[in-house]
Amino acid sequence: MERILKKVVVYIEEPDETLKRQTGEMAEGLRREGLCVELPEVLGNASGQKAEMSEERAGVVLYLTDKADFAISLAENGLPVLGLLHDRNRQESFGGVQFLIEGAEDITADYLERVYRRCVGLPWEIMETKSCILRETTEEDLDAFYRIYAEPSITRYMENLFEDREKERAYIAQYREKIYGFYGFGIWTVLLKETEEIIGRAGLDMRAGFEEPELGFLIGVPWQGRGFAQEICEAILFYAKAALEFTQVQAMVEPENDVSLMLLDKLGFTPVGEYVQRDITYLRLLREL
Repeated sequence: MERILKKVVVYIEEPDETLKRQTGEMAEGLRREGLCVELPEVLGNASGQKAEMSEERAGVVLYLTDKADFAISLAENGLPVLGLLHDRNRQESFGGVQFLIEGAEDITADYLERVYRRCVGLPWEIMETKSCILRETTEEDLDAFYRIYAEPSITRYMENLFEDREKERAYIAQYREKIYGFYGFGIWTVLLKETEEIIGRAGLDMRAGFEEPELGFLIGVPWQGRGFAQEICEAILFYAKAALEFTQVQAMVEPENDVSLMLLDKLGFTPVGEYVQRDITYLRLLREL
């Protein structure tokens, strides 16, 4: 994922020796990873200052602070902020602050990049395969999706997009907030690496009533038959285990969908039963990770 974040500004109020050591080690690590880190030892009067967006700071800075009222002020003014919890502030309310972390030991540049992107509404790049890139979906993907879904075979076994594009746009915006923001994963956009054109969608979703995430995949007709679906799904299954720590993944497929069933068989999925939703019977398949 291309790094956009350039600077981390740290405000710690009267840190004890443990917190001084943790934040100092964190700062050294972040600098080694190429981030500029401002590390005032004590917050001082910063909490009394008005948090303002400036051209110099907008788009490049993430604030890290253990001071709840200062963090809230930053968030209310549209500035990206990460709240730092420790033994002496755990009872304070950080209401309105989207991200909180316990202690400073595990903070990395990649983690801060993801926090920053979520705060300013930019998509996460999830992974690269040999041929493809998977990233979070944005509203700008709509035109490509409508071209892909215009092929009748695409919607034979799955729901179509909303006929009204503004409804689909609103759905994507809500999905980004409620699904990506809550779970940290979902159905992502698939791009062909060599051209950066959108060729489909794939990822993991949660179906009501089930504990296992569900694998979903779609490749547009012009790019089918080139092995992209298998390549992407194998990478997603690896990510589900290595990054998300799932132990099982399920798939739901209509019995007539021979192409998807063949792929799932190659991926190591095993039929475990049937599932009926809205008068449609699906085969339920499971893969141990």
